[in-house]
Amino acid sequence: MSSANRTTEVVVCLKWVFQADEPSDARFAGMSPADHAALELALQWATHIGGQVTAITVGPAQADAVLREALACGATRAVRIDTANGVSSADVASAIASVARHAAWVWCGDYSIDNGSGSVPGYLAAALQASQALGVLGVTFESGSIVATRRVDGGRREVLDVQAPAVISVEGATARLRRASLTAMRAAASAPIEVVAPSIVMRTSEHIAHTYRPRARALASPTGAEALDRVRSLTAAGTSSAAHEVETLEPADAAARIVQTLREWGYL
Repeated sequence: MSSANRTTEVVVCLKWVFQADEPSDARFAGMSPADHAALELALQWATHIGGQVTAITVGPAQADAVLREALACGATRAVRIDTANGVSSADVASAIASVARHAAWVWCGDYSIDNGSGSVPGYLAAALQASQALGVLGVTFESGSIVATRRVDGGRREVLDVQAPAVISVEGATARLRRASLTAMRAAASAPIEVVAPSIVMRTSEHIAHTYRPRARALASPTGAEALDRVRSLTAAGTSSAAHEVETLEPADAAARIVQTLREWGYL
């Protein structure tokens, strides 16, 4: 692929997800608001630079629905990487990178409505060795670059001058997806979708459960002029400890005593 074509190749990554109020009904599944915003901005940017949009998703055959929606709105190519749901974010990014390796601009939603981790755009930028602008809430198109505004800690904003190649993830309120015409929707319903096998072994994400461990409690600095005195202060050596005291109380008083002790120990 020539460098001229690469600079105008735009990819948008879409995720097929179930709606929160219909968690098992595929008829209501589709894109998240953030993916809608990413698709709209990808289409606008492609028009701005004279390029075309390729929509990519990772999932089963049912995920074709989001690709057909993208085709109806103006995407010119649709690719589905055939795999089951629930694979790890790193593997999803690697699979997308194998298809989008020549793209100069990759747009993504910053998170999905199925409580996703939102980590795919970061993994994808690393796999493509591209710059990244994540969690973007506003964009301005320049002649050959994008000025992106993103959130940072403390309620502040960061303004980035994004140059290609780049991966940009956007929030759902950044843009509103255009409405497709009836003619475009009918054409998209029968449009060809490229189905490719993942180039790597896709691993299912695993949820690891750990034994509950309470947060460490804050302790005051040990007192004592000598090191030994400070050690004794920390370990309560040579003194009676409240942890070994035995009290017999009525249930209500016992509960109040437990709460009081937990506060003294720094757990509450």
